Amino acid sequence: MKQHTLSKIYSFEGKGLHTGLYAVMQVCPAPVDTGIRFIRTDLPKVHGHEAYADAVAENVSKTARSTTISGAGVTVSTVEHLLSALTGLGIDNAYVRINNREVPILDGSAKPYVDAFMKDGTVEQEADRKWIEVSEVVEYKNPKTGSWIRVEPAESLSVESTIDFNSKVLGVQTVKWDPSVDYVKEIAPCRTFCFLHEVFGMLMAGLVKGGDLGNAIVIVEKPISKLRMRIISRILRQPNLSVTESGYLNHIDLRFPDECGRHKMLDLLGDLRLCGGFLKAKVTAYKPGHSINTKVAQMIK
Repeated sequence: MKQHTLSKIYSFEGKGLHTGLYAVMQVCPAPVDTGIRFIRTDLPKVHGHEAYADAVAENVSKTARSTTISGAGVTVSTVEHLLSALTGLGIDNAYVRINNREVPILDGSAKPYVDAFMKDGTVEQEADRKWIEVSEVVEYKNPKTGSWIRVEPAESLSVESTIDFNSKVLGVQTVKWDPSVDYVKEIAPCRTFCFLHEVFGMLMAGLVKGGDLGNAIVIVEKPISKLRMRIISRILRQPNLSVTESGYLNHIDLRFPDECGRHKMLDLLGDLRLCGGFLKAKVTAYKPGHSINTKVAQMIK
């Protein structure tokens, strides 16, 4: 199989989920063997070269609620949804030009990307695709969280992901993906999520400054104080917050019954792209997250 890139330049803009900073971003065609390169257009050139960070595992610098890559003084955060979209559509090479330090969250899924890219299709390039193969089992476990990921040799990529937050609302959700599953329809539309009782702590930690009910699913599992609810309502600019019988804030309609499990698959596919190419392996993940996902990508690479 040959490498592919985009057929033209696509523009996106909006606020970052965690910083709240507004960014304008262009996703552009790139030559063979470029991979995915994030270029900070707001930073000065160094010795005539643009400031950039490649989307590879050794450049992962933070994994608190999103994946951040850094290199040579350049930082770009929340890269996982875009990486997932590029991977799901089989795009090997792209320049991502962005004028701030966080990728716009858009609607919290990869749908805006695939909707744009699919309209024009991709361009086949002359070089062969770089496949990443494993010759032996790669496994990582986090004894504190109970999370684990196992990667086994295989002829093509297949992924099984299970989430379990000990949640009565979500339950245990298992999602499977391989090339026979339509990424565009089944995975890309699934939005990021969080639990309401976590929101106040994330705000105090300087996160989710750009979060709102237009870009995230908020699950109500535990009661919180009226004071904290007022603070959250003010920050989300939602004066009349209420909970559905199913446990979701403000009567949000899910795109799939297991949308949260599917979003974790979306994240996992994006994070695994950091291994440096398209993976040929059987991946089984229990309670995946950005920290363990990127750790495994580093082990593979």
